[in-house]
Amino acid sequence: MKAADIMTTNVVTIDSLATIDRATKVMKQHDVKTLIVDRASDKDAYGIITATDISYAIANTKDPASTYVCEVMTKPCIVVNPNLAVEHIANLFSKAKIRIAPVIQDRLLGVVSITDILTKTDCLTLDKAKFKANKTLASGQFADKAIENDWEIADWETEYDNWCSG
Repeated sequence: MKAADIMTTNVVTIDSLATIDRATKVMKQHDVKTLIVDRASDKDAYGIITATDISYAIANTKDPASTYVCEVMTKPCIVVNPNLAVEHIANLFSKAKIRIAPVIQDRLLGVVSITDILTKTDCLTLDKAKFKANKTLASGQFADKAIENDWEIADWETEYDNWCSG
């Protein structure tokens, strides 16, 4: 499966010059915790603002009525190519410590989130994962739990040809 197969296409966006007070109202209205920040032009990068960004701003005594989205958003944000495989998205999210990213190919197509990965795929089933034996235990030695074989998920780091940072 690829990003295009699981992404959410109903994306809620906001202008960078909106206040964070307005952003919270839009989030509540659409029952989302993240907004994609519109580009100012076709050559501009997309941004992203989360409920956590807004919480940090308020905790740092920013006034929600007079603080603009552009002051607290992340821009450019990490974006996902629609052809990126789901297992690579999961690995990217883990390494970048993010939970959601816009799916972009010339324009905004949707967003993909951890929730999309967990609810719309079967990538977590054991028989779909790539495994390799870890032969670190010497013959005749046993681990506390049972047999001598340890298993670990194969390294996919070399397969990052299809993602970019917007």
